[in-house]
Parts: sequence; C-alpha cells; structure tokens
Amino acid sequence: MLDISELPTEPQSEDWGFVFAGRNTVTSLRGQPGLPWRLSEVAEHWGVSFSDAIPVGRWEDRGAWVFSVPEDSINQTQQISGNLYGLLGRVEDSLFHAHGRAYQLLYWRDTHRHCGRCGSLTRAIEDGRAVLCDSCSLRVYPRVSPCVIVLVNKGDKLLLAAAAGFQKRFYSTLAGFMEPGETCEEAVIREVREEVGIEVGNIRYYASQPWPFPSQVMLGFFAEWKSGELKLDPEEIEDADWFDATAMPPTPPIASISGKLISHFMERLPT
Repeated sequence: MLDISELPTEPQSEDWGFVFAGRNTVTSLRGQPGLPWRLSEVAEHWGVSFSDAIPVGRWEDRGAWVFSVPEDSINQTQQISGNLYGLLGRVEDSLFHAHGRAYQLLYWRDTHRHCGRCGSLTRAIEDGRAVLCDSCSLRVYPRVSPCVIVLVNKGDKLLLAAAAGFQKRFYSTLAGFMEPGETCEEAVIREVREEVGIEVGNIRYYASQPWPFPSQVMLGFFAEWKSGELKLDPEEIEDADWFDATAMPPTPPIASISGKLISHFMERLPT
C-alpha cells in the first residue's frame, strides 16, 4: 500500500518510479502487470534526470516517484503503454490507487507550471507538496474535485444509465460534480433530477473512491425513487431504465465504485 504521510526527499536508484507517456501509464511487458519501475531502470530506458522526479510517497518501504516521458519513446518489445483505466480490476486496488495518485500529481504539476494569478513560473516547495509563485506569493496545493455517484432503486429494481458519447457502452450509476455551496445530499438530488428527471429520497452514504480521470474523488450513495417518470437529458444520458437482477445489462467492473454499489445492492436482494 502507498504511504503518503511522508514524502521521499532524495531519489535513490532502488526507489520506485511510475512512468507516464501523455495520459498513458507505461509498464514493463515482463513481470507483474502494473508494477512500477526501479529508478535505475527509468534512467536506463529514458535517460531522465532524477531532478525531474515528482515525489508520490513510499511504496513497499522505498520512495516512489513519478516521471513523464515522450509518447514516441516507448519500446513496444519491452514496454506497454495504456490508459490508466485499463489497470482497473487487473491489479490490486492499492496498486491502481498508487498509479492514480502518481498521475494526479503529474497532471497537477503540469497544469500549474505558471501562476494562475499573475502568470509567472512556479516552483515546487514543501518537498513537492505545493508550488509557489515567487512573484505574487500564491501557494497552490494539489486539489481534487468531489463528485457524487448514486445507485437509485425502485423496490427491487436498479436505475442504470448509459452515458452519452462513450464508445464502450455499458450501464452505470448516475454521477456528477458537486457545485459550490452544495451538500453531498443536495448534489445527489440535483444530479438525478437533471439527468433523468425523477426525485429521490432516503439518501445514504456508502463509500468513496479516488478517481484519477484526471483528479476526482467519487462519493458513493444509495437513494430511493420518490416520484416522477424517467425523462433523460440527451446531452448526458443516451439511455436509462429500471433493471432487475435477472436481466442486467453490461455494467462497470467491480473494482469501480459504481460496480461496488451495484454488487452491494444485489447481494442484499431476497433470494
């Protein structure tokens, strides 16, 4: 499991390195899928400087860092480059979340090279935990965007929806970003109303999951149908319906918070 309570301060050759080419994570074709590299291997394969490393935490009692490499630098006979989502469910949750944190920090640093207030260059401070603009003293820490994700039921039936614009069609729970000033429960009510036109109640928190696409945290809830008929927002939802356990459509992997919500609900249905 990744320990983020103490960040490494000086890269060592036997430390771990998470490598990304653009949005894709890069791992070795040999060994355990998704396993990070040793820093000595990162230097050997890509010639990167350890000074370019961004601290991630500690993985298996060694420092863990993240690097960005050119997208055209991948050796297809030795390395595999793929979307981070492809690791979901293929590796242990702790390893997926370590990759996710590494990518979020890389994305955050890449999008905060310049100050959002005055446009000057920023520099890393506090062992990489923040960036600082020396021109106007603005200090910025990594941020995550909270989202609610909710499984709505109507008796024994589940409300599942296919999002508009997704190439790989499956049916998932409803989700959306929270707005400033909202409680989680208010966000659940608003998102369901906006996306499928119904009202819900009896909202219960279930669990959360960091979601590095690119920097969300998903807050999972259950809710019950209260009133209304399905009326879909075509810009957000391609299709939605009430399903029972005997006729389920393709759904997200169990490793996702949506998959966990669905599984948890179905396990508690009477047999």
